[in-house]
Order: sequence, then structure tokens, then C-alpha cells
Amino acid sequence: MASTKRDLLIDTAQGLFYQHGFRATGIDTILAESGVAKKTLYNHFKSKEDLIVACLYRRDQQLLALLENSIEHLAPQQKCQPQFARIMAFFDALDSWINSDNFFGCMFINASAEYHQADNPVHIACTEHKNLVIKLIEQQLSELALTQPLETAKQLAILADGAIVGAHTTNDSASAKHAKAVAEVLLNSFAQAA
Repeated sequence: MASTKRDLLIDTAQGLFYQHGFRATGIDTILAESGVAKKTLYNHFKSKEDLIVACLYRRDQQLLALLENSIEHLAPQQKCQPQFARIMAFFDALDSWINSDNFFGCMFINASAEYHQADNPVHIACTEHKNLVIKLIEQQLSELALTQPLETAKQLAILADGAIVGAHTTNDSASAKHAKAVAEVLLNSFAQAA
């Protein structure tokens, strides 16, 4: 439940943007859905773009918390080499999200496609989120003796993004499982090379 009008606007807009797109969702729709007056919206946000950025930062916090909590819960259940458990749990967390009723693709991939200029504040917020996901993945690799953990994390992030896009565009509910299998092969090859 939103505690302020600002929170209510973000919550409402976030749901609408995620399901219907950013450019396709107008301010009037957000106002009608939230019951907030236009003047109140512009007291909190200078523009629709500012509201989008606020929604992306909220989604960033939510998604990273979901992934971190899921990793903690799922890592002990992994049937793999112990040093791979946390990164395998990351892919299981993706699988759970992809197969939930609240999955409409990646809000950040969607937003960066609509706001593709690298210096746009919306695109910048998307880039920041994706870099935080790479950092989260890198943290899950800490038990592995990798010579280039950041590069490995970037490779695994590309697999994760591919799983998300595959699930969204081809309705492949097993895309995260496929990505997890590729990730395990990749990590095994690095472990054998070390």
C-alpha cells in the first residue's frame, strides 16, 4: 500500500508502464488509475520522463531484493558443485520470476528500447540497473578462482538477458533453465582451465 501520493503515483505508473509500455501509457491514464490530481503529479515529478526514472529506480530495488532473497533461499537446494550453487540459484530465481503471473519481460530492456539514446535519463537508469545485476552476479562467483570474474559475470548477464527476452518473445517458459545449463557448462570449462 502506497504511503504517500508520490508512492501511489510510482506504484500505479510502474504497473502500467510494465504491462503496456512507456510511450503507450499516457499521464491521463496514470492519473485516472491512481486518482491523483495532475497538479499533485507535477508537484512530485517535473515530467513523465522523471516519473519513468522514479519507477525504474523502484523496480531496480524490488528486482535486486527479489534476486538476492531468492539466491539465499535457493542456493542450499542446488544439485551442483558447491562453488556453483549461488550462481545456479540466480538462474533458478530468474526461472521463478519468468514463470510468475507478474512477468511482462524486463522493464529495463523495454525502457531502453523505447529511450535508446545513451544520454537519456531513462536509458541511464536502465544501464545502471544492468550494471548492478552484473555486480550481483559477480558476487555470486566469489568462491570460484576466476582470473576475470567481471568478464565472466558479464557473460552470465548476457545469458540471463537472453533468457528473459526468450521467455518474453517466444513464450519459452524454460528459457532460464536453458541459460542455467549453458552457465554450468561455461563455469565448468573455467574451473577445468584453472
